[in-house]
Amino acid sequence: MASKGAHKRLTKEYLTIQKTPPDFIVAKPLESNILEWHYVIRGPPDSPYTGEYHGKVIFPSEYPFKPPSIKMITPNGRFQTDYRLCLSMSDYHPGTWNPAWSVATILTGLLSFMLEDSPTTGSIQTTLEEKRVYAQKSHQWNLANAKFRG
Repeated sequence: MASKGAHKRLTKEYLTIQKTPPDFIVAKPLESNILEWHYVIRGPPDSPYTGEYHGKVIFPSEYPFKPPSIKMITPNGRFQTDYRLCLSMSDYHPGTWNPAWSVATILTGLLSFMLEDSPTTGSIQTTLEEKRVYAQKSHQWNLANAKFRG
């Protein structure tokens, strides 16, 4: 259950992200749990990730003072699916977390890191062609996934 502070902050961030969504990103919390947000990243047209990638961000009840965990659900050729990703803005690195970061900042950072080839816990190595195949199949994969449709 979200603390009063986390609930207030995440509600404000949801209003902000609706008014000014980051490029290539859509995100919203579950109606039943403001601490669980689902996102869809659309890969930029000049990248091998020109598909759509569903994932989730799980916020701790102490947010914004503690970082969230981040997972990618759609197969993508960059990250393992349904696996906690090691990013500077995730719960893997609480020491580098900055409470000023927002949901939009987190997801923009995830997209930026997705476009790199830097290895990290939760990343996988694939060829550009494999990434393009994942991108082509991503929409159909998402439509077949109950978590995406729900």
